[in-house]
Amino acid sequence: MRPSTISSLTLLLLGVASAQVESAPRITRLTPPSAASAGSEAVPVISRFLAGQRFDLQATIVPDAGQAVAAVAFFVDGLPVSRGAPERIDRGLVPSLGDGTPTPTGTLVASQRGVWQERAGIHELKVVARQSDGAEAEARGAFAVDLPEGHGPRAKNVILLLGDGMGIAHRTAARIVAHGYTQGKANGLLAMDTFPHVALVRTASLTSIVTDSAPGMSNYVTGNKAANSEEGVWPDDTLDPFDNPRVEYLSEFLHRTRGTQLGLVTTADVFDATPAANAVHTGSRGAGTGIVDQYFDDRGLTGLTVLMGGGRKWFTPAGLPGSQRAARTDYVLSEALASGWGAARGALNPGRDLVADFRAAGFSYAATAQELAAAPGDRPLLGLFAWGNMNAAYDKIGGRRGTSPVVAEFGLTDQPMLDEMTAKALAVLEHAPQGFYLMVEGASIDKQAHAMDSDRWLLEMLEFDRAVAVAKAFAERHPETLVIVTADHETGGSSIIGSSRLDAATLAARAQSGGGSAALRDGVVGSYDEAGFPAYGMLADGYPQSMDPDHKLLIGYGANGDRNEDWAANLRPLIDGQQPMAAPSPFPVFPRGYLPSPMARGVAGAFKVTGQVEGASAVHTGADVPLSAFGRGSARFFGVMDNTELFYKVASAVLAGARSRTTPAD
Repeated sequence: MRPSTISSLTLLLLGVASAQVESAPRITRLTPPSAASAGSEAVPVISRFLAGQRFDLQATIVPDAGQAVAAVAFFVDGLPVSRGAPERIDRGLVPSLGDGTPTPTGTLVASQRGVWQERAGIHELKVVARQSDGAEAEARGAFAVDLPEGHGPRAKNVILLLGDGMGIAHRTAARIVAHGYTQGKANGLLAMDTFPHVALVRTASLTSIVTDSAPGMSNYVTGNKAANSEEGVWPDDTLDPFDNPRVEYLSEFLHRTRGTQLGLVTTADVFDATPAANAVHTGSRGAGTGIVDQYFDDRGLTGLTVLMGGGRKWFTPAGLPGSQRAARTDYVLSEALASGWGAARGALNPGRDLVADFRAAGFSYAATAQELAAAPGDRPLLGLFAWGNMNAAYDKIGGRRGTSPVVAEFGLTDQPMLDEMTAKALAVLEHAPQGFYLMVEGASIDKQAHAMDSDRWLLEMLEFDRAVAVAKAFAERHPETLVIVTADHETGGSSIIGSSRLDAATLAARAQSGGGSAALRDGVVGSYDEAGFPAYGMLADGYPQSMDPDHKLLIGYGANGDRNEDWAANLRPLIDGQQPMAAPSPFPVFPRGYLPSPMARGVAGAFKVTGQVEGASAVHTGADVPLSAFGRGSARFFGVMDNTELFYKVASAVLAGARSRTTPAD
């Protein structure tokens, strides 16, 4: 072990163990966080790192009134951490500390950037602070370091398919719609159903039993817990969302140690939490300009080779129609942070043409499905198919069939489906000589479950499963590939109630009756034997002919906001607040005819379902989510596991039997 380095598999410390004397500075936060309370002798180990994985140390120090913090030093196992002097931040701090008290004058945040540890085991972390009168205080924590487990053939490629918000009910409902049942037996399986190894995943974030998508993804690919709304970082006491203490991502670790390349594919805006929490370090998942700039600026750290989804609004210079680039959401890093990680400093440049930058760096660019199909397979690829989030599968399919006006109203009539995007990403990444890590997100399972639009999230599930099938087929052709299908959390408390007792025409008439629950619940909702086996006629494109068949599947929600429910498929989705609607708008028609909330649709039936949560949006739940694995190394996934465990299992699959140099260069 080198005293100047601390390492990669660190267990996250949730509190501070501190020994203090009278008239001494106070240390109010130690990162990686620790679960011990101040003054405790024993410090439980929570943070965990892989040997050689990089991370930051940080402490918040409050001096006595009239004093200043004169010196700060970090120690690991009693040895000083000598990787440069600690960075000192004494301005731009939060207005109040974690206990709610105002941040005192002279408070200092000290950071040691980009440290690591090679030696496995539990390590003691200590910070010592001295103020100007010589009084000192210290705080202690602990972290753990692991080595990759296992031997034998290693996985070269890793494909992680993440159905955002996808719980067990989402999977079951999609199977019913896609294949139907006969006398209780499924007539067919989803592609994800055919994976041989299955686990349940605990989804909590650092700060709550209910995660949002930022830590939901970040926890998987750092091996450590992140706070809600934060990606690849721990909380701190500064206001700048881009200076939080970092922990190295799977993409960064594998690119640095193995030379792998990174692909990110999503049906959301590419700045959104799930794709960003694979490559971008920020304390604010909403800082869109800086997020997309980091994709490009730090591609040398991540190996970014494919980036596809929506989000043109962040790539278009400010002032042009559709652009939402702004200095207030951009980033500039300190010299200490940038040099500690080998990262770009960044700049406040809302006028940047980011598409032009990608092209100048050798990326091909696709804005339509036709351009995607024609894109070469031997060049890096940027695909931006919408200004914000891509349209839902329901609307893209309707556009292709000529039965929906939505994609035309967005001016986006040629958007690819997720399986088409996945196939092209794999065609590009297949050429990566040292392998790749590809994340594919079915984003609007979550977004449409929030809207309690059951028909739309059901088709999102079918679109997502078609991408799973593409990934499985690739792994069958390339057996050195590990494929994982899971979710970051469950959305809505979605539940399969049963099916309608009525044929489609009768149910549609009830929806216009104004009869309320007597018309649309009583005598309609069939449970137990009355649920039967709903049947959806599938067309050659792989999707149902109609989402309003006779005796259609009925979905309820346990974490719902208020809604009007008439059980009918909705011609248009709700207004998407992430679309750039302000003038000058890039849309030819949108948002005419689009409704603001689930309370604004289905009003004719007068059947209001009162929610368990405030407002008119369903929320995430704390339920475990299913995981399915296929291919090289997939047997590592079983039982009930924490979301942070995925990082170590994947790393072991890639590194098994081939111990390589993991120590970062000085």
